[in-house]
Amino acid sequence: MHALHAALVEESLQDRIKISTPHSLGILSNSTPPSAGRFRQGYDVYVIRPMLSFLRWTDSAFMINPYPFFGASEATLDYALFRANEGVVDGQTGLVYGNMVDAQLDAVFSAMRRLGFDDVEVVIAETGWPSRGEAGQLGADAGTAAEYNRKVMRHVASGVGTPLMPNRTFETYIFALFDEDLKPGPVCERSFGLFRPDLTPVYDVGILKAANGVGRSSSGGGGAFLFLIALFWDIWVL
Repeated sequence: MHALHAALVEESLQDRIKISTPHSLGILSNSTPPSAGRFRQGYDVYVIRPMLSFLRWTDSAFMINPYPFFGASEATLDYALFRANEGVVDGQTGLVYGNMVDAQLDAVFSAMRRLGFDDVEVVIAETGWPSRGEAGQLGADAGTAAEYNRKVMRHVASGVGTPLMPNRTFETYIFALFDEDLKPGPVCERSFGLFRPDLTPVYDVGILKAANGVGRSSSGGGGAFLFLIALFWDIWVL
């Protein structure tokens, strides 16, 4: 990362191009409640702390991949999908969480704050929901995938923020542009795409145009904008 940044500095591009790398939530040893979030022991000191120091120095973001789908159960599906629910109270702070994305983001933020880096920006490098799964797999269908992606776009662009990071938006990238039919493993792992390999849409997340050219977006300008960025990211990086 330092070498890449040095190359950008040499070309005077360091303010236009930032260097970072995404992380799964597997970097956390604890995420419940969100205020108790912490990075894995050893990994925190020897990997994360130097990286956060670099990100602060270069004014770059810490990138994470929250996937509520993998943490959802019958009892928490509404919570994962931004639906009406009773909320989850963080017993240490008294803060109430109305959705799982906020809880996951704040767990990472708490882990960063524990190391003294709560001033480093947080970016959602990947999030999404599969349109297919194994027979009977909870929530693995196109309608639920469309619901999650629409709602997460609205939420991150709303400016509400999270209980520990209020009144802000989050740069967010939706995974993924295409289904990955040849990827080994469970059906759901191959089915996060908005489009099939033959370019037909799996579902309309809210930005596809009707035949007369009039957009059907119901997600609002901010959400659609973030979604378009996600498409570019998926083509260019993933």
